[in-house]
Amino acid sequence: MNSFRLESFGPIKKADIRFGDLTILIGPQASGKSLFLEMFKLYVDRNHVLETLKKYNYIVNKYNSKNIIEAYFGEGMGNIITSTTKVSLDNGQENEGKNLVMRLSTPASLEKTKSERIFYVPAQRIMSIDDGRTKNFMEFDISTPYVLRNFSETMRILVQGGLGSPEVIFPMKNRLKGQMKKRINESIFHGSRVVLDVESGQRKMKLETAGALIPFMAWSAGQKEFLPLLLSFYCLSGVPNKIMNSGNYSTVIIEEPEMGLHPRAILSIVLQIIDLMKAGYRVIISTHSTILLEFSWAFNILRKLECSDFRKAMLDLFEVKDGSTVAALFDSLYSKKINTYYFSPGRNGGGVSSIDISSLDAGSTNDTIAEWGGLSSFSGRANDIVLKYSELV
Repeated sequence: MNSFRLESFGPIKKADIRFGDLTILIGPQASGKSLFLEMFKLYVDRNHVLETLKKYNYIVNKYNSKNIIEAYFGEGMGNIITSTTKVSLDNGQENEGKNLVMRLSTPASLEKTKSERIFYVPAQRIMSIDDGRTKNFMEFDISTPYVLRNFSETMRILVQGGLGSPEVIFPMKNRLKGQMKKRINESIFHGSRVVLDVESGQRKMKLETAGALIPFMAWSAGQKEFLPLLLSFYCLSGVPNKIMNSGNYSTVIIEEPEMGLHPRAILSIVLQIIDLMKAGYRVIISTHSTILLEFSWAFNILRKLECSDFRKAMLDLFEVKDGSTVAALFDSLYSKKINTYYFSPGRNGGGVSSIDISSLDAGSTNDTIAEWGGLSSFSGRANDIVLKYSELV
């Protein structure tokens, strides 16, 4: 899966994305990034989606396609696919209108397509945890997008059996590299442990600190936002097993991994993303944080160095000691490719279009590239204003 093109879908006029080993999507709220990613998953994983919906007693047949679209995108979204909607994967056959709806609501005949190939971590992932307990698929109503319901069910299965029924969720042996766990501890948990408490008759995750068990709702916002992301990394790392066969996945989508986190914690997430790339996953991120763009900008410039010098530069950038377990992340990074796209709202309601801004060149005459899709515009303006008025200070 090297590219995906989507036209005339919700706010999207045309989005044509070519995937790198890491692909970063940016853009204002409601610019269609999530809808683009959800359609990408549905188009690729439709067999798994349809089988899952049938498993939970949704009516699935090609003559009831509107209900299937609503069951996936959410209640009230049944007409989001119009006669002018067009989709193409890897520049292959273009599907549009009724043919597209028919394709999405009809299982493919190939047996191999039943496996889920895209692991999707939605922006609303915190809703997958209710007072420290992972929620099952049917605890959500049809107004909730499929990607969140499916993610929550996956995390529930992971906690109940995919991790080997541990007493401690963090730090956990055999999951994540030692230095990664240390960084997460220093930037997020600060010496506390995440444990499974079963005294209530349910497995609930609580924060163990100074001898006390802190319920999930009393955690900091960043800790609560990070927990389902941590579970995602657990799902994708380690040896695949019958319960959680991560070997089926080829692509990982993470929406807004920075939510609730301090910049140093976000850097830990970037390292974990690099680890996913090293493991062979193609990673797609939607974000409003400049840190991922700063990494992409530095990567594309430093990649002009010799391979050995590039590796040294990455070690310095992330303050990693050579010879550590984290240092090994950079051994294959030189060969990777990072693409960045901006979802640009059209003027006068003209619809959203994707723009390739992968160069992130601050000297570009194209303001969208120079200002990183608007994420760096205030910083640049603040510098200009301070310089202009500095003599008066």
